[in-house]
Amino acid sequence: MGHQPSLIECQDFFEPPRVDHLITEDDTPVDNFASEKQQRLLVSALYSSWREQTFLAAANVGVFNIDDNPAIVPDVLLSLNVTVPENWWEKKNRAYMVWRLGKPPDVAIEIVSNREGNELDKKLKIYERVRVSYYIVYDPKQQISDRVLQAYELRGMRYAEISPEWLEQVGLGVTLWQGEFEGRQDSWLRWCQRDGTLLLTGDERANDAEQRANDAEQRAQKLAEKLRELGINPDSL
Repeated sequence: MGHQPSLIECQDFFEPPRVDHLITEDDTPVDNFASEKQQRLLVSALYSSWREQTFLAAANVGVFNIDDNPAIVPDVLLSLNVTVPENWWEKKNRAYMVWRLGKPPDVAIEIVSNREGNELDKKLKIYERVRVSYYIVYDPKQQISDRVLQAYELRGMRYAEISPEWLEQVGLGVTLWQGEFEGRQDSWLRWCQRDGTLLLTGDERANDAEQRANDAEQRAQKLAEKLRELGINPDSL
């Protein structure tokens, strides 16, 4: 079988669609405090701790599959081996346009805040059609399902439900975590490694480093005390 050109390669052979008419932002406030903070947790942990992988992660950025369709706007998206275009103020770079970035997002996450979003019906079908590899629905108050967390993997033309704990093609999973983020104690959706280890935020990494430094200092102080008990001046060593 001959080489099948990728979408990026094919861009050399056709003129990209016009984007002047696309609504990439409408300035409509749509999120509540809980959803906004949850989105920030998911995005910030990726940029703080997943440094070995090239990716684009964003919250509330429109995804345009073709220029005739309105955008679908996931609460959080993750796309591997993609970066934000250099001039992100240009109209053609202000949203996730599949034909420009060369692929659909790998993960779309929807956080359910009411019963009007159609996350398990209309939106699921849209993400399926856009060819997003993994679709995750987080329903913390169980408003549309009796399950808090559901995940789907694109297999052929349709989504199949899977365990959210490991997304094989991404190399990460998601899990529920009870803890504190930015001063708020709650249940949160977090990225995790295969063994369940969480991807840490920048603050968590800094706190861990500070704790390790404090532990090392305490061990050094205890050792110094032991040496003094033995009649040895630790400062002379």
